[in-house]
Amino acid sequence: MRQPNLSSVVERRLLVNYRIAPEAAARLLPGGLRPQLVNGHAVAGICLLRLGGVRPGWAPRAFGLRSENAAHRIAVEWDGPDGTETGVYIPRRDTASRVNAWAGGRIFPGEYGRADFDVHETADRVRVAFATRDGAARADVTVDLADELHGSSLFADLVEASRFFQDGAKGWSATRANRGLDGMALRTGAWHVEAGRVRSATSSFFDDPDRFPPGSATLDCALVMRDVPVAWRPLPAMAVA
Repeated sequence: MRQPNLSSVVERRLLVNYRIAPEAAARLLPGGLRPQLVNGHAVAGICLLRLGGVRPGWAPRAFGLRSENAAHRIAVEWDGPDGTETGVYIPRRDTASRVNAWAGGRIFPGEYGRADFDVHETADRVRVAFATRDGAARADVTVDLADELHGSSLFADLVEASRFFQDGAKGWSATRANRGLDGMALRTGAWHVEAGRVRSATSSFFDDPDRFPPGSATLDCALVMRDVPVAWRPLPAMAVA
């Protein structure tokens, strides 16, 4: 079945970013992908995403759906037909939406688990917590909006951070059937992110010492995107070794 292009609005996208020891990140990647390094570090994080108006590109926005979602991400690179390409590998996606959980991997790329979310937002603060229903992952993050990016060892400033994530617009997702990687590319002509200052952050994924030995995963920075119209374009599946 041909998968449709999707349209939506990113009502809120909170990117909580960690700098990772390259060897720790590499252990989590399938064959054909390698960590994309910034200042000697791999880059990984959690994307806490509320989408509104999700619908096939030809459908009116009134028919769109709204959902809270979470994705664990690792910045990666791979050898494409025209040279090195960049994007993210997503070992796990979760959603509060029954529709997303059913349609992911069927109607559009990316399989989802189910999760429950607790969200509190004001003009200058965002808190998102979630716990997956299978008990495998949970996180709780509070971020204050800021004028500039401070304290990051990955990026010199907000412009550099914004460019890095804008360039990594292709996302590859693991599939339970091991039939390769599902792919989706984000497209927008209105890209804009704001800096965030992390007040608190816990993550069962990044705080797990078996996955990340002490010192191999360090919280680095946060970015916030709000009210940005986007399109999602399916990509041909990527074979993995």
